[in-house]
Amino acid sequence: MLGLNASLGFWVHDLDPYLVRFAGDFGIRWYGLAYVAGFAASAWLLVRYARAGRSRVQADDVWNFMTALVIGVMLGGRLGSYFLYDGWRAAAQDPLGVLRVWEGGMASHGGFVGVAAALAWFAWSRKIQFLHLSDLVTSTAAAGLFFGRVANFINGELWGRISTVQWAVIFPQSAPGGTPIGMIPPRHPSQLYEALLEGALLFAIMQWRFWKTTVVSRLPGRLSGEFLLGYSILRVLGEAFREPDASLYFGLTRGTFYSLPLIPLGIYLIVRAKRTPQAT
Repeated sequence: MLGLNASLGFWVHDLDPYLVRFAGDFGIRWYGLAYVAGFAASAWLLVRYARAGRSRVQADDVWNFMTALVIGVMLGGRLGSYFLYDGWRAAAQDPLGVLRVWEGGMASHGGFVGVAAALAWFAWSRKIQFLHLSDLVTSTAAAGLFFGRVANFINGELWGRISTVQWAVIFPQSAPGGTPIGMIPPRHPSQLYEALLEGALLFAIMQWRFWKTTVVSRLPGRLSGEFLLGYSILRVLGEAFREPDASLYFGLTRGTFYSLPLIPLGIYLIVRAKRTPQAT
């Protein structure tokens, strides 16, 4: 659990990244459980959609749909982390590093690309409109983002910028090993900010739009556009509090840089859907 350093007045992060550790680095990590929780939440919602008559993916086909999505997320997320955040620079010394997904290192933007590829395959194989499938998935995706960001906090990684706000946290991992706690500056728990913004808030908006409107049946692609636009804006906002975990691009954090192209894409999908409505 978190320990309070009374002399400093800030919480000191000492959460164990393992739920159960069997030996050495072998065990059940919270990070892995976060992915399980995200996939389980998406599967449950997709079954609900089918039973409510709001999805063209039948309830008995959700397992196949989820299998494709899981593969897309894992491959895309891992490759995105490896190539977008400089993991490839260590390929000569550690050529198998890209395969060790259990050690963490997943990029949401890479995951988006992987999901898009999985959707394209499933749409082709089932003869279901791609944009309908993307609307279904984007309405559930923020649940996985929420669990993932909470796991980032538990891992003590992707910490925020130095701050002295009352809720700032001292992350021992943010300083070289052996640094006295009193010499480590407190930081924004930006992982939790992102969990609330691109996770909980975006999930609530997407679910409200899915259940309380006819946007999915009338305007295919609109919900996907709203998700991409909302995610981009909220991600950029969260990046303002996050310590860059890689070198900057044109003065921007990589999370911000990779999010900016999603804004025009989201706007395009929204405009396209408005111009090509479908009868319900």
